[in-house]
Amino acid sequence: MSLTIFSILGLASVIFALLMVFTKNPVRSVIFLILTFFSIAGQYVLLNAQFLAVVHIIVYAGAVMVLFLFVLMLLNLNTEAEPRQTHRWKLGAAIAAGMLLVTFVGALRGGIQITVPENSNPSVGLVQNLGKVLFTDFVVPFEVAGILFLAAMVGAVLLGKRDVKI
Repeated sequence: MSLTIFSILGLASVIFALLMVFTKNPVRSVIFLILTFFSIAGQYVLLNAQFLAVVHIIVYAGAVMVLFLFVLMLLNLNTEAEPRQTHRWKLGAAIAAGMLLVTFVGALRGGIQITVPENSNPSVGLVQNLGKVLFTDFVVPFEVAGILFLAAMVGAVLLGKRDVKI
């Protein structure tokens, strides 16, 4: 059952990625990219990596895509103002796509088989286990990173508020 859901999510992510590349409207392209990120996050959940799925949605679908949409709304994307592209760009893209196709065919020709080890722990990617390790074995580096982030935020606020020119 989970293999069929994983295959459906994989097919959906490939279809959404292709729609993202071939869509002419940049806003629709960003929306297809967000759908691609959600389908990849669903694959992470099926692989028992819930923390990675949540971080993937928060960072990519939340923050990066908002920035992409913000930049697209700020830019005036008129097709009349764009310079004419020569055929060299199309030739270069065709050569790069052909090399990527040769790489994919070479990688898949051997028949990749994914097997789950018999002694694997099914609770490896859970947030609870990550929290235990983070707050027991890595508590000092975690706190030092928090202090560094706090110092960076205070420095950014002070530099932004400064009225005196340096």
